[in-house]
Amino acid sequence: MKAARFDYLRPADRAGATVALADGDARPMAGGQSLGPMLNLRLARPGCVVDISRLPELRGFEERPAGILFGAALTHAEFEDGAVPDPTPGFLAQVARGIAYRAVRNRGTIGGSLAHADPAADWPTALAALGAHVHLAGPAGTRELPVEAFILGAFETALVPGEIITGVFVPRRSGQARFGYSKSCRKVGEFAEAMCAVLVDPESGTRRLAIGATEARQVVIADAAAALSNPGGVDDLLRAAGLATDPAAFKLRREIARRAIAALESESMPEGQSA
Repeated sequence: MKAARFDYLRPADRAGATVALADGDARPMAGGQSLGPMLNLRLARPGCVVDISRLPELRGFEERPAGILFGAALTHAEFEDGAVPDPTPGFLAQVARGIAYRAVRNRGTIGGSLAHADPAADWPTALAALGAHVHLAGPAGTRELPVEAFILGAFETALVPGEIITGVFVPRRSGQARFGYSKSCRKVGEFAEAMCAVLVDPESGTRRLAIGATEARQVVIADAAAALSNPGGVDDLLRAAGLATDPAAFKLRREIARRAIAALESESMPEGQSA
């Protein structure tokens, strides 16, 4: 199947993109790894596609004392390859390396992944665990939201008409920080059936945990000390989040969460592609 007819615009700057997207029938596109298939399947039928992949404001990064603000149009591959700095001890490259296939990572963008808000995508869960914030710009100006507040549900975000993601701010983590990330896929490259990310940074007292691949948005525990110290803490967490109703799914999520926690003690992230 081919996409329905649509107009195509490539504005020169962010201001031009905001104007073009003010039309409620327009959709932004960066890497096109999510919107492209939706267009071809006619699940999305915008009157206009606004290409923001080459906007200078979205292709750079800004070093700040507390972290790094990454442009939304930076690709997964650029994080994987170390083409941009990492304010963590290598956590961003680890996550990027496990996203789909290299062809997807060459084009897919960090901002596009968040805007699409697929519960089984890697960046929403990992960035929520890392305490990242999403920077937005639109007709009403600019604003920023924590990842867990930006994503409202499955494929649902806080974006308003005419607004785009301009960047993602990732806080700096100390050299003592540890990150555990695990997911279960039927085969490499497929979307995850269960996913968990855990961050422990003794220097700042941070203990965050995020569970992805749910039926809604990610479950984020800002203070996961109880789940990390109590052998039955993962079970209690899943039950409290309403993720224990299906016995098979509960067992899989429990195992993946335990693997992510166990990975905190490892110097490198396990592949974790299958349970």
